[in-house]
Amino acid sequence: MQFDPFVIPFDLGLYFILIYAVTRSIIWFRELSRPDKLRLQRGFFGKAFGQSLKEIFLESLIHRKILKSNLRLGYMHMSLAFGWFLLILFGTIEADIFGEKHLNAPYKAIFFKFFNPDHGKTPFEAGYSFLMDLILAFILSGLVLAIIKRFSSKAVGMKKTTKLKTLDKIALTSLWLIFPSRLIAESLTSGAYGTGSFLTGTLGSWLASFLPASQMAYPFWWLYSLSLGTFFVLLPLTRYLHIPTELFLIFMRNSGIRTGDKAGSFSEVEVHSCSSCGLCIDTCQMNFSAGINNMQAAYLTKAIRNNTETFDIAQNCLMCGRCDQICPVGIELSPIRMIQRRTGDSEISYTNTWKGYFREKQHLPVKKQNIRNSFDFLPESNPGKADILYFAGCMTHLTPSIKIAMTSILNASGLSWSFIDEKGGACCGRPLMLAGQDKEARELINYNSQIIWKSGAHTLVTSCPICYKVFKESYYLDVEVLHHSQFIKNIIDDGSVKMNFLHKRVTYHTPCELGRSSGVYDEPREVLRHVANLETTDFDNENSLCCGGSLGNLMLSQENKRKIASCTAAELTRKNPDFLITACPLCKKTLAPVTKYKVIDLSEIVAESIVTPAVLKKNTYRFKKTVRESVGVEKS
Repeated sequence: MQFDPFVIPFDLGLYFILIYAVTRSIIWFRELSRPDKLRLQRGFFGKAFGQSLKEIFLESLIHRKILKSNLRLGYMHMSLAFGWFLLILFGTIEADIFGEKHLNAPYKAIFFKFFNPDHGKTPFEAGYSFLMDLILAFILSGLVLAIIKRFSSKAVGMKKTTKLKTLDKIALTSLWLIFPSRLIAESLTSGAYGTGSFLTGTLGSWLASFLPASQMAYPFWWLYSLSLGTFFVLLPLTRYLHIPTELFLIFMRNSGIRTGDKAGSFSEVEVHSCSSCGLCIDTCQMNFSAGINNMQAAYLTKAIRNNTETFDIAQNCLMCGRCDQICPVGIELSPIRMIQRRTGDSEISYTNTWKGYFREKQHLPVKKQNIRNSFDFLPESNPGKADILYFAGCMTHLTPSIKIAMTSILNASGLSWSFIDEKGGACCGRPLMLAGQDKEARELINYNSQIIWKSGAHTLVTSCPICYKVFKESYYLDVEVLHHSQFIKNIIDDGSVKMNFLHKRVTYHTPCELGRSSGVYDEPREVLRHVANLETTDFDNENSLCCGGSLGNLMLSQENKRKIASCTAAELTRKNPDFLITACPLCKKTLAPVTKYKVIDLSEIVAESIVTPAVLKKNTYRFKKTVRESVGVEKS
């Protein structure tokens, strides 16, 4: 027998999804910019191709990242993805070796047992049947976990799973039916012909003992084919589009294509590559510290896919990057959220005010707010000629002990330096960027750039990680940009300063913008090891917790911010350190009021330990007195 009508649903679904995937990929490729097209073309014929295949195997099939973070959830995904891949691979080999001819139609491999019911009677065939049964059992074990997860997410180590729309539910049901219907169809066929292995053979013998196995098998072959066909047809219309899309994303990313600051072909591929696994929900501090569980990245990508309102979801986020770090697909979630903030209702204009609202209702012309593009109101900043420029930034001015500490350290270094915003000045521009006001941010950037260029400095040092990131990524400066932790490490390494070891036990909080956003993890820790005993925590480096005071979220209430800060401080002080150290003025200001432990900046403990030349003793005494009192003063 070479053909049966029951294979038609499978064939239609398979060819539909293949045609759709190819067509969609061509459209995405055509919508890429010319440079990105060239990157992708080079990627297909270079080293990136091998890297992509490796990543597809490790992440799309094995699900390595999910396994590392959640073993049960990772096993569930791996058994379904990798198991299905193995079933297709070895099924194709089975049809080629044991079938009537080579190079069979796809349905022959999928429904091999139907067309070859006697298969499995020779020792070699029996061995291969055992392998196929083992793969099917592997998939079914993951399917059981998937069903349990849908009704009780805690059973697989998750606090919450994403909600499904109607089409997603239908697609999920068809997916769930695929492998049980294959099991029953093959088992009944095996029971009728006395074949099968430990799974299908045993179950088939038992079913055949009280059922007409031969007649019962055929409806289940139809169910198997219909389940496959339905799933394939619904795949482009549901979240399961991530299955083929993720492959294209991996090739694009390994070819060097990145999200950028505007929506485009790559960001669309990323959005459709989200599998809604829910890891971003569990890792989000707004969820596990403040109980807000409907604003996470999975809901943002879902809203974008469904073309629904994204304003609240886009704005209500700490922008801490924890979801970016844990995303098993590697989607650049924070840049996608920033794109949403820059578009549509996320633009802050006169129309968002009550006056604008009523003018719209009365069909009157709505006037845009006049954004002030002159900075004459700021104190004149003329740092003069210097090798090093120090930019404190807004938050450092609100935590003056850090300014005093950095002044002491810069003086002790013996380097030629100047304080660019000693008397105040324009901010770096990050708050405007977070609000989606790119034009106004660029005006600020140009203003600050002129001041920096005129100084002739070769290095710009900042205490604020936010300023560090913005100066490094959004400014076009011919200077080296350093966070003060990097600068301090440099002057320690070259012997510019000498320090005493303070014999204090400290834990270190990695600021989000310094760590996950900028990749600065080692320098602060190396500096601390010169002056204190650095203790580890469960939330070090990439897994660091946000302080909760993020400027990225203006919608979060003070009560919820305090909850997040309290949770973070509690986790980082479990070992009862003498000091909780951070390297961000905003983090210090946020964490200090919610814990009994002293919270100080990295620069403060360094300045306390520096062996200072006699000429600076007066300043050092003043600083040390400030350090001892700063926590109590700033709490009030």
